[in-house]
Amino acid sequence: MPKLYGEVFTKREMLRHIGDISQVGGVKRYWLGEGKAAGTEAVDFRTGSGLNFTVLPGRGMEISSAEYRGTPLCWRSCTGEVSPAFFEPQGLGWLRSFFAGLLTTCGLTYLGEPCTDQGEPLGLHGRISNLPAQNVLADGSWEEDNYIMWTQGKIKEATVFGENICLTRKISARLGESKLKVEDTVENLGFKRTPHMILYHINGGFPVVTEGSELICPVGSFQPRNEEAKVEMEGYNLFLPPTPDFKERVYYLDLKTDQQGYTYVALVNKSFGNGEGIGFYLKYKKQQLPVLVEWKMNGEGCYVVGIEPANCRVEGRAKARESGELGFLEPGETRRYEIEIGVLTSKQQISQFEQMVKKIKVR
Repeated sequence: MPKLYGEVFTKREMLRHIGDISQVGGVKRYWLGEGKAAGTEAVDFRTGSGLNFTVLPGRGMEISSAEYRGTPLCWRSCTGEVSPAFFEPQGLGWLRSFFAGLLTTCGLTYLGEPCTDQGEPLGLHGRISNLPAQNVLADGSWEEDNYIMWTQGKIKEATVFGENICLTRKISARLGESKLKVEDTVENLGFKRTPHMILYHINGGFPVVTEGSELICPVGSFQPRNEEAKVEMEGYNLFLPPTPDFKERVYYLDLKTDQQGYTYVALVNKSFGNGEGIGFYLKYKKQQLPVLVEWKMNGEGCYVVGIEPANCRVEGRAKARESGELGFLEPGETRRYEIEIGVLTSKQQISQFEQMVKKIKVR
């Protein structure tokens, strides 16, 4: 049953108080109308708990913004929303349409550094985020005394004589809760063995990210990606104020799991709101996404911490193939990925999360 405004309501009790669910929450589907975003489909979610977020079916079913009671949770880049029509796949052109937001997906057949793999030039981070979804639905319904809101769509990455992969994504939330769920199914619809790389680029921003913010997770070990990341690497989980000329630092984190195979990551600002605290967490199965990439980018304007569960590293497909780490989808094969993202709204919730992580680390 949803808890709203300090009270718990059954379905019938809630309907006695309102004329339509849109009074307290729900989803709204629309299209953006100006600039480079014109024509991009969007879906707004209002959970009634204070968590509001926007999904862009017109951009790979990504989550372009998220807030809790007016406080932003994620970083948004200088590009703003950009229509897929402006996608530049070559080299670093992907960055010209990287609005960031709470979730940008990288993949599905390549990601990471631009490279040439078996004679094929590949740009940064893949195509999937810049493809519009089809068969899009956005709706909500009561399931007994719980109101579930959701949007779903299919994104195809396909070319003649090449890959034919489909990502089916469903994003859902419950009325009265401060969390959402991303459920992905990736299927190889073709008849050839196809490379498969996927990374969930989740981008924390101010005020969740500020001087003194922390990354909390059950780290077994971590590895700096390059020489730049070795600078102050003992503070990989702590963050600086916006710093002139800051160069990105990337780390690979190997996380421990609970008995059910789940691992957890949180980005928190304990000093927010006179010590009340704010943050958000991820929950997912390590077997599905064995690598956690941390992108520490504490520059001016580019002030963001990327929490990036993935099935690969970000060195590019050519190096993944060379090292034997490149994954593949056989013809007809499917892969399932699920991530829960929730808000930590108080120092009590942050403390409870920390205690859970400590128990996992000593397992």
